[in-house]
Amino acid sequence: NSNVENLPPQVLRLVYKEVSALAADPPEGIKIYPSEEDITELLTAIEGPEGTPFAGGVFRMRLVLGKDFPAVPPKGYFLTKIFHPNVGHKGEICVNVLKKDWRAELGLRHVLLTIKCLLIHPNPESALNEEAGRLLLEDYAEYASRARLLTEIHAMGGNGGTSGNPQDPADGPQPKKHAGDPNKRAVGAGAAPAIPGVNGANSSSINTSSSNNTVTKKKTDKKRALRRL
Repeated sequence: NSNVENLPPQVLRLVYKEVSALAADPPEGIKIYPSEEDITELLTAIEGPEGTPFAGGVFRMRLVLGKDFPAVPPKGYFLTKIFHPNVGHKGEICVNVLKKDWRAELGLRHVLLTIKCLLIHPNPESALNEEAGRLLLEDYAEYASRARLLTEIHAMGGNGGTSGNPQDPADGPQPKKHAGDPNKRAVGAGAAPAIPGVNGANSSSINTSSSNNTVTKKKTDKKRALRRL
């Protein structure tokens, strides 16, 4: 819910001024999307830092200013799914600057830079995602692999957030030809498929055999007629 009506006018003026400055001159690797309707909610996009499992990804994030801001720190949420020790399953961010280290004079720019630094230097001691925190300490290669996988799936655009080549249509089970055509099904069931040089020979053999039977029958009928005479 918007807190515009709950904040004093002087605080709103300060927030508007800072957000306007951020939009005009954002920190490196961070884009700002201020809302004209609700200045207490700031949407941002943070580029994954090079040399981390998040490199190449763009992570959408939301900062929410409560009714007691700036006495109380804003709340931060990742909107893009990310595998990180300090980001909970609902996107909530755990970082000291949004808790005990917050001071009103720090400002929103400092908050954004701190969250970006969190992508470079995770803190497993205050993990919201315990699995990510454990892997970071015990098996960094597995942690980096998991983090990279989710980055490729959720934070990389252009091909719908997926990586790799599309599946070849020839892969996997194929539908049976003519399965839905009753006429072709009937042909297939009632007659052998035409095979050059084979079916033609069979057909000739059948026709020759039929002709021989006809000649033999005629000879037999002729003999019977002579006997009657």
